[in-house]
Amino acid sequence: MERYQFKKTPIALCLSALLASAPSLAQTTQTGGDAAERELELVEVTGSHIKRAQMDGPSPVASLNAEDIAATGVTDLIGLFSKLPISGQGTFSTQANSSDDTANGGSSVSLRGLGADSTLILVNGRRVSVSPFAKNIDTAFVDINNIPLAAIERVDVLKDGASATYGSDAIAGVINVILRDDFDGMELSGKVGGTSAGGGSESNLSMVWGNVTDNSSHTVIVDYFNREETLYADRDYARSANQAALRPNDPFATDFRSSAGIPGTIALASDPTVRLADTFGNDVCAPEDIDAANNLCRYDYAPFMSMVPSTERVSFNYLGRYTVSDQVEAFAEISGQNSKTTVKGAGSPSFNELFMSGDNPNHPFADMPTHPFYGQDLTMRRRTVDIGNRRKEVDSDYFRSVLGLEGELGSSWNWEAAYSYIKSDAVERGVDGFPNSRRVQEAIDSGLWDPFEPSSNSAEALAYIETTTTRVGKSTTRSVDAQFSGPILSMPSGDLMLALGAEHRQDSISDNPDDQFLRGDIFGTEATQANGSRDNTAVFAELAVPVLDTLELQVAARHEDYSDFGTTTDPKVSFLWSPLDSVSFRGSWGTAFRAPSLSQLGLGRTDESPNLVDSIRCEAVGNINKACEPQEYTAVFAGNPDLGPEESESYNLGMIVNLDEQLLLTVDYYSYDIENIIDSDTQYVFSNFGNDPEVVVRLPSSDEDDPGEVVTIYDSFQNIGDLSTSGIDLDLRYNLDTDYGSFGFSYVMNYMLEYEELRPAANGGSRINREAGDYELPELRWTTAMDWSRDTVSARLAVNFIDSFAQDAAVAQPGMGDIDSMTTVDTTVNYFGFESVTVTLGVTNLFDEEPPMDYADFMGFTPSVHSGQGRFAYLSSTYTF
Repeated sequence: MERYQFKKTPIALCLSALLASAPSLAQTTQTGGDAAERELELVEVTGSHIKRAQMDGPSPVASLNAEDIAATGVTDLIGLFSKLPISGQGTFSTQANSSDDTANGGSSVSLRGLGADSTLILVNGRRVSVSPFAKNIDTAFVDINNIPLAAIERVDVLKDGASATYGSDAIAGVINVILRDDFDGMELSGKVGGTSAGGGSESNLSMVWGNVTDNSSHTVIVDYFNREETLYADRDYARSANQAALRPNDPFATDFRSSAGIPGTIALASDPTVRLADTFGNDVCAPEDIDAANNLCRYDYAPFMSMVPSTERVSFNYLGRYTVSDQVEAFAEISGQNSKTTVKGAGSPSFNELFMSGDNPNHPFADMPTHPFYGQDLTMRRRTVDIGNRRKEVDSDYFRSVLGLEGELGSSWNWEAAYSYIKSDAVERGVDGFPNSRRVQEAIDSGLWDPFEPSSNSAEALAYIETTTTRVGKSTTRSVDAQFSGPILSMPSGDLMLALGAEHRQDSISDNPDDQFLRGDIFGTEATQANGSRDNTAVFAELAVPVLDTLELQVAARHEDYSDFGTTTDPKVSFLWSPLDSVSFRGSWGTAFRAPSLSQLGLGRTDESPNLVDSIRCEAVGNINKACEPQEYTAVFAGNPDLGPEESESYNLGMIVNLDEQLLLTVDYYSYDIENIIDSDTQYVFSNFGNDPEVVVRLPSSDEDDPGEVVTIYDSFQNIGDLSTSGIDLDLRYNLDTDYGSFGFSYVMNYMLEYEELRPAANGGSRINREAGDYELPELRWTTAMDWSRDTVSARLAVNFIDSFAQDAAVAQPGMGDIDSMTTVDTTVNYFGFESVTVTLGVTNLFDEEPPMDYADFMGFTPSVHSGQGRFAYLSSTYTF
């Protein structure tokens, strides 16, 4: 039987080199057979179901092999994608995970800034289940932390819409992770590294074992990864939420300290705007935390929060093949991982949720009959530091299994069928610092716990008010797929190729916090509740038409039937034209869609804490309690079962130039138009319906002009707007051999020409919500690198650039500059002089560049765009035998 293996052609090598330009890119190693036989091997290329004799096709696909990935110095997949210029807003790692995050420990990538839920992640060409814990309460994503680098043979990035081939979620493109297979021997690898600024030390150990015989192959990969935490306290620019104090010469730097302090702020229950910082009794607000202008006792939460949480992951991967007969081969893929993440946050805050009656024995003014608060019912802004800072522990298990058969029909048709079962389980426990609000109120009422004299409270009182929380999630995907491909007609320029296939998939998700969350007894954190399931049946077809010797046309279509919202059909047409041996042109047009996630459809009541501006109150009474500045408010979300899918139309036009593998160039123009985007816009709801008590609940105020402080904002998800984006991808490589060694130069660039996101306007029309160059949307990203190799040594120097972009519109002021561009330098040196051993010394962010100032949040930088890791040095070694 002919074995199907992936083979790199010069153009595939070009695409791989353009992204990481490792010296080994000019060489390709194959197992078994001579060169002539290998030219006839058939492979399935990402973006097509038709097996072909070469890797290049009409769709724009970039590939990175294991050597390319190692050259970047990253330790996990999200580190790799964070460096790629094609990654955009919506790519997220564990950076900025906090006790308020809803996807602790998870990471995913957003191609072209269109969202992690619009980027389809595949493993060996098949789907995997989404994380049971959605990001930002509604964004369904595949957690790429489940895939260790040691298991990866290569990563393909399909850079245009692909729903006609792969179905839902492929609006922005597809990332296909190909796992290592057919390995013969054993490989041991280790890596240690740390940051120069403190925190974030990493260690990684992996073992790869394989055995290949005439009728079978077995590959086993075991990987261990450990990363220590990095706190905001470990970085000078983020060690305090009082950015104004950290940057005394910056007139725009803001004090983000919380208005819930320790022992806190005392206010009248009848009118919380009448308040005093707690300076009464034995426990008083520290002088440096008193905000006299707003009568508040503030609190600096930043030093206690995780910037990057600690993580420990252990994974196992098995890939095997067995020849059943001359025409049939069986294959199996089994993967599993356990991940443990610990997330830290400051003590839980309360904002006027707790009350003390006027006759309470612990009333702070019980002995002050002349005080205006004497005998008055009170409320408070307080942080329960006395029961400890918040700590969450997330324990996740991931399991993936694929069992299948593939073979030949006759001499020219190929077939494949498989059953897949993928499951993700996660348990999130709040193990420290979480109060139960019902018990807290009971303890206040009974006099057991005194909120205004925390040092007087007994261990019994603290144990009574503190609780542990539990949130349990599960996500499963079961699927059966089958496909056939082969020639149906002989044409003058080659065979007309056809692929036919079908897939049936069952998805389910559950995300259930404990009863305390459901009763609303937990404050100071966020949790989601979502439950749902769906069935999906798809049929698809694809034609590869050799119109001329120099022109190939690809036509594809896919019909999907969903149990919860209906059907959709998406076509795609693409071409590859090669008028010269060294020049090719390609293009594609197609439609794509994204089904509403099960979280968006089935979300239960969920509390979120977005940073918003109370524009209604700001206009009425000015900046009282910073109403005109962004602050955390409680927003209550619920799912929307009436959501429809997002729909997209995209096209791509590109050129490939290959001059004897010395000069390699690809340039592509892309354009996306997406309608019916599923999203929420809480700031819009807040600003336009802030006086509607059914939408925004406020506390009463004695000032008739003051609408009152906000208690709750109600919001949901809608098919809310449209988005258009276009841009240029440029990949360039130049190779040069000299007496002093071999040199490779590369430049990879993404330039965003347009990004226009439309949302509803108050007058019933539409408004531009975001544009290219706005907050978190830099127009230009590029990476350039130089590689050198000679004898037993190789080295690489790479420069990564992220363009400047505008400050968040919520904080922008006249005279405030944009968020500056950021340039970092990475370098690696490899030594191959020891037998069977490779040693690598590397540094990322060599010059310890700090992320540029962002005025919109307490950490002082934009964690969704820039890294706060700083300089990271590492030493790694691989032993093969």
